[in-house]
Amino acid sequence: MLLTIAPLILSGFLVGGLVGLTGVGGGSLMTPLLVLVFGIHPITAVGTDLLYAAVTKTGGTLVHHRRGTVDWQITRRLATGSIPAAIITLIVLYEVGVRGGASPRLITIVLACALIMTAVCVLAHRKLRMMTLARRSEPDRRRIAICTIGAGIILGVLVTLSSVGAGAIGMTALVLLYPGTPIAKLVGSDIAHAVPLTLVAGIGHWLLGSVNWFLLLSLLLGSLPGIYLGSYFAARVPDTILRLALAATLLLVGVRMLG
Repeated sequence: MLLTIAPLILSGFLVGGLVGLTGVGGGSLMTPLLVLVFGIHPITAVGTDLLYAAVTKTGGTLVHHRRGTVDWQITRRLATGSIPAAIITLIVLYEVGVRGGASPRLITIVLACALIMTAVCVLAHRKLRMMTLARRSEPDRRRIAICTIGAGIILGVLVTLSSVGAGAIGMTALVLLYPGTPIAKLVGSDIAHAVPLTLVAGIGHWLLGSVNWFLLLSLLLGSLPGIYLGSYFAARVPDTILRLALAATLLLVGVRMLG
């Protein structure tokens, strides 16, 4: 048992550390790690990682809420789109027979594409931020609200199918839609939105039989201290180097999963 659980705890610790250092990479690193290294079936990796994310991001949401860096209006708009989209996606998965270890090739393809999209978002994040800050015109509030709900719908489908996208892709959408909002508040809002989304999607996958509880607990044992240590050292490690390394890893893994 110890030989089985030790690599999982170590993996949770390493991924948790990277999440603490960069703010992204939870699902985008954990899910392909489970599939490629541990041989976990893709749908089981996705379902388990969703509940893993719900637990870990709850702690982050509490910290951001105490600091006042959550815009609950943005979070509600995203959830208005993402939660119904996640439920509908789960119903479709049930209807096409995705249960337990049985899943179509579509899950792997969506996961690979989500990883590549995340890599692009990680690289383009700062450039997009600078471009949006240079805008002179006042954005139309109604249009922004509708676009935010639309972004939530896309995230709901993507996260439910792949467990990837709530971090970097969600943040990229918010940076484009809310250029005048402080980046810390966008990060907090994105994390807060990920909690109900991953919880609903994770519970749905559990009902489909695609959650491994032993795997989930093992990963949490390692990731929680990893996130704490990563957050502590975040200011001491060059952000540019970390983001380049993370983007390169995601891109390589995404291409590998498409092969």
